[in-house]
Amino acid sequence: MISTAQALGYREDERLLIINADDFGLCYSSNEGIRQLLLEGAVSSATIMMPCNWARDAALWSARHRHLDIGVHLTFTSEWGAMKWGPVCRHQAVGSLVTDEGYFPADAKTFERQAVEAEVKAELAAQIEMALSLGIDVTHVDNHMGSLYGLKTGRHFLHEVFEVCVEYQLPFRLPRQLVAQNIATAHTELSVQAQRFAEEAERRGIVVLDNLQGLPFQGEAGERYEDFKKEMLELIRNLQPGVTEIIIHPALATEELRAFHGAPRRREMEMELFRDEEVKQAIADEGIIPVRWRELRELQRRRGGM
Repeated sequence: MISTAQALGYREDERLLIINADDFGLCYSSNEGIRQLLLEGAVSSATIMMPCNWARDAALWSARHRHLDIGVHLTFTSEWGAMKWGPVCRHQAVGSLVTDEGYFPADAKTFERQAVEAEVKAELAAQIEMALSLGIDVTHVDNHMGSLYGLKTGRHFLHEVFEVCVEYQLPFRLPRQLVAQNIATAHTELSVQAQRFAEEAERRGIVVLDNLQGLPFQGEAGERYEDFKKEMLELIRNLQPGVTEIIIHPALATEELRAFHGAPRRREMEMELFRDEEVKQAIADEGIIPVRWRELRELQRRRGGM
């Protein structure tokens, strides 16, 4: 099986990079930070959490900037104690997706144990439909906190994801290979199963990643930006051939963010990483080629005859 990079017309040994800002729509601080990075070209794309209170703000802005790559961050967990959200599906019951309070559960394990497949699929489609109805030219989909991959119990919902990706002709964040220790939500089982799931996705005509990378979601107490940058530089210099996505969670470090978030300093540092001249120079020196999710979507749609 050829790599996604080769399918896009690149050589087998070339390294291609997408930088995605997750959690667009989470809060105003995330929105403002991610908008800045998108307009500066410091990130390739962003994905919106459609159930969140600030999703509409992010979506309407994205609808006015359709040249930018905006996807849907498929969301089935609500992890912060002070701020909660729940399903957007209104046309059918989705009671298996929520707690007694009506919100998504705080962790992926609870979601995996209680969710009914048909209700998951209905919510998947509802989140994409909401983005489309607000005018977003949706370029791709991915998943908040890895809740759909079966990372905690082995009970995944990828078949439902694949069905929705085929219906809307959208590529999905699923790597053929995974360096598990570098992904905040990763589990060794995902690394073992990645190839099998990628093959199934491709049989269905869905374009996936060759590699997925990122740094841990939370750092050590007292972590310095220079140490964090050093980790990212090492990651960049060791990228493997193919299309790699690096995921970050940037936000402005405001009182709003500090009011609910457990690691606001990490998000503030992620605002600066790909603006940093040393990081930009490392990408250039390594000969890494920037690509966009839009290119993967176009490949999928050409293959599907759209």
